[in-house]
Amino acid sequence: MIYGLLALVLTALVAIFLIAKIALAPSAGEWSTTVKAGPLDFEVGVPTAVRLATSSWFAPRLNGHALDTRFGTVHFTWDEKTGQQQMRCAPCSADVPALGTQPIKVERLVATVRRDGNTLAGTFEATPQAADSNALLQGTWTGRLAPKNLQLDVRVQDAPIARWYAVLVPALPELQRARIGGTLALQAQLLLPDATFAVQPTISQFTVEGLGTEAMLGARTSCGPSGKLANDSWLARAVIAAEDQRFFSHAGYDLTEILASIDHNQKPGQTRRGGSTLTQQLAKLLVTGSDRTAERKLRELLYAVEMEQTLGKARILQLYLDNAPWGGNLCGGEAAARRYFKRSARTLEPAQAVWLAAMLHKPQAVLEQWRRDGQIDPDRTKWVAESVRGISRNQREALLKSVAAAKYAPPEAVQ
Repeated sequence: MIYGLLALVLTALVAIFLIAKIALAPSAGEWSTTVKAGPLDFEVGVPTAVRLATSSWFAPRLNGHALDTRFGTVHFTWDEKTGQQQMRCAPCSADVPALGTQPIKVERLVATVRRDGNTLAGTFEATPQAADSNALLQGTWTGRLAPKNLQLDVRVQDAPIARWYAVLVPALPELQRARIGGTLALQAQLLLPDATFAVQPTISQFTVEGLGTEAMLGARTSCGPSGKLANDSWLARAVIAAEDQRFFSHAGYDLTEILASIDHNQKPGQTRRGGSTLTQQLAKLLVTGSDRTAERKLRELLYAVEMEQTLGKARILQLYLDNAPWGGNLCGGEAAARRYFKRSARTLEPAQAVWLAAMLHKPQAVLEQWRRDGQIDPDRTKWVAESVRGISRNQREALLKSVAAAKYAPPEAVQ
């Protein structure tokens, strides 16, 4: 009797497994993923599974259940009154290579979902784990389900920038003393399973106080004597052309460059592109370090915004020129000019200034190329020369000719 009952149960389980496997099996070309059911694995068509999970007859059966995903454990709740499914993930994280090597993490994310045919829609809230009801980000989302992908459109309501920081990086030490002003709203488009995305932020009146960056007004560099370069010196102009062409018009961050960097860096096979301003690079050099994490980038942004308010453009530019790395354990424009061209930064020829500025995106690699090949990337030096502003047409033509003809003896390695 017992053996017969066990056989019956086993047969039923096998039948359920086979039915699920057949019902959820991906069709030809359909986006699929592997699902683990105990000791068994089987392929599931993701669009088919989404339609099943959001159907009015099956969604209530998920109430009280949880599913482990690569984003975190998702808990399902069914609201009978509204006919909506709720999904809660706490904590929830996602790998976004364009924003760094560590996952983006939200302590608590709650979303609702309703489906009408292949159209999905809902709301969401993101909060720190132990936050009051006011410390949250809210928004709406819609999705279009297709056999090969899911396209999501997300809108996050306008919220204080301080709240964004509290939700995304609640443990950031600077939040204990920084007074952050301004608001941020966000629209985003996400395509799965490619995990490619585009964002359109709207920032208003972003200010930061309390980080003490005013102390940098009298800061001294450890890179050697200051070049004390003016804004219109050839090296300053060339560095702005190479690293931050909108330096004199932004407030410490450049949304155009940030968005271009995000778009560029999520495409396979492309060289990583930076979106940092000179002010952000200075914050990285003097305060935050260079870890490729979203947390470091958000810290850097706070310091950059405050530095624009406490230091001003001329001092920021001077500090950057006095601290920037130039390969071979060298830092500072004055040290680089004397080491590579045997003259002070103030007396650099225009082509020499362009040469130094062209090194800044990868100083050590460019220095090694110079020593190996006797020159650096001619396309980059030409681009920098073409981008120098505040010079006449005749000056530009002369600059381009001298840069094209430039050949400088590579510096010997320091033993």
